Amino acid sequence: MGDFPVNALVVIGVGSSFAFSSLFYHLYQEKKKELVKLKEIPVFKPDRHLVQVLKSSPLRRLQYVAVEGLVRADGEPLASQFVPRCFGVIQKISVEETWKYWNSLSRTWNSRTMNKKETNNSVPFSLVSPGAYINDLFVKVQNPLEASGDYLERVYFKVRRAEEGLVDVVLQGISGEKPSTMEESEELLREGSILTGFGEVVLEGGQVMRLQAPQDGRKFILVPTDHRSFLDRHERSASMWKTLAAVTGITGASILAKVIYGMVGKQDDRSK
Repeated sequence: MGDFPVNALVVIGVGSSFAFSSLFYHLYQEKKKELVKLKEIPVFKPDRHLVQVLKSSPLRRLQYVAVEGLVRADGEPLASQFVPRCFGVIQKISVEETWKYWNSLSRTWNSRTMNKKETNNSVPFSLVSPGAYINDLFVKVQNPLEASGDYLERVYFKVRRAEEGLVDVVLQGISGEKPSTMEESEELLREGSILTGFGEVVLEGGQVMRLQAPQDGRKFILVPTDHRSFLDRHERSASMWKTLAAVTGITGASILAKVIYGMVGKQDDRSK
């Protein structure tokens, strides 16, 4: 080993750098392929152009497109249970309790979640074209609860500390458990927010358009942003993986070059 002064840490550092660079480059390539597919998806707004495209399409159906618009309840919207003058079309309310129990082995109080309750409500809603003075054209969203995507906005969250009464003290003595906290949260798809839906669009009658889950197995997705921002987020993700691949690759190459330079220098000194 005297002729090759390369310790294990250097080998691990170089190998890890190239391994991470390869992984990040693979993720970049995958994200790049995903971006290409996303950019191939036609994008529409709920307007007369979409009606004309549907009328000229076979079976008055577009198999997989993106529709961008403002959320509008078809009837009365849902009112927030916690926030005044806050309305939506999809609502999720979660309540969960955290209890502490006595661990006799470690002689400490540990926590666990109990009695988690979740309530989901929705009302029929449509997408209307942003900036339109007359919203006579719209795209009804069919079965939105079947769609994937993080499209709900948390409008309320509160943690309440449990108040111990006489009954709680008795239960604690019997079971070795006691209530600790209770978390309440509410999420809404708010009326008036921008939403982009990916799915199948069907024309019924003359002007009634419906966005629904695709029949060809592709994902039905709702995204709480406009289409351009959605693509920008994916492009930033691809750029991040590309940068990480370059940085880790350059780091590994720099360490390797330094090691080789040091070895060559020592060989020259010995030859002199």
